[in-house]
Amino acid sequence: MTVHSVGAKPMMIAQGPDGALWFTEYDTHRIGRITVDGAVSSFVPPTAGGGPYGIAAGPDGAMWFTLSAADRIGRITMDGDITEYPASGITEPPAPGATQHSPCGTFPSAMAAGPDGAMWFTLNQGNAIGRITMDGLTTAHPLPTEAAAPVGIAQGPDGALWFTEIGAGQIGRITVDGTVTEYPLPDRQARPHAVTGGPDGALWFTEWGRGGVGRITTDGRITAYDLPRADCEPHGIAAYDGALWCALETGSLARIEVPR
Repeated sequence: MTVHSVGAKPMMIAQGPDGALWFTEYDTHRIGRITVDGAVSSFVPPTAGGGPYGIAAGPDGAMWFTLSAADRIGRITMDGDITEYPASGITEPPAPGATQHSPCGTFPSAMAAGPDGAMWFTLNQGNAIGRITMDGLTTAHPLPTEAAAPVGIAQGPDGALWFTEIGAGQIGRITVDGTVTEYPLPDRQARPHAVTGGPDGALWFTEWGRGGVGRITTDGRITAYDLPRADCEPHGIAAYDGALWCALETGSLARIEVPR
């Protein structure tokens, strides 16, 4: 099965509330949807060249996504209606379908639903973690470390959001009231990329720079694991069937057994 748009450069994928999978097409500027039997459709956000990147299901029955090249956040309903919001720096929601660009240059990246009924996202070039409510109100929480360049983000079992700092070699934790804690990795050049909750109650993340994966407990204890090839460049990671599955840029998947 291939994406129907040639050169789409699909970036991220997430399960939708309609039983289908929704994904971002960065280069062709579309939000894609694929059913379990392979039927593919796509939708075009209003802002041209927005660079759809992260995507996640929201608590409102819609999918939320980042437009990294336009500094915007999008919301798409199951029937394809799209609304956009600036990624940061607003005090009230704009009109539906507004297309003005944010001047911040923050590069919103990955996105996750929070335990507070809002969506949370990383501002890779803004060095902050963003939060957007279901009516489009945004807040940005600056990170203590300069040039941390956050990328992946996931809800943890402790009611906080956990994220990777690819530029600083750290894992971050932010509570819903905006308190940030950072945990340096043993290898500060590991370039952590994606993060997910594991079946063991810990957070697991990819270490793109060193060809490994890491595990961090909710109290900040970190363990590093090597993958068979140091040059495999692990990116995405997800929990399934009691294990961790990791996408490798070398063109394969790795399955990591969770230590018991």
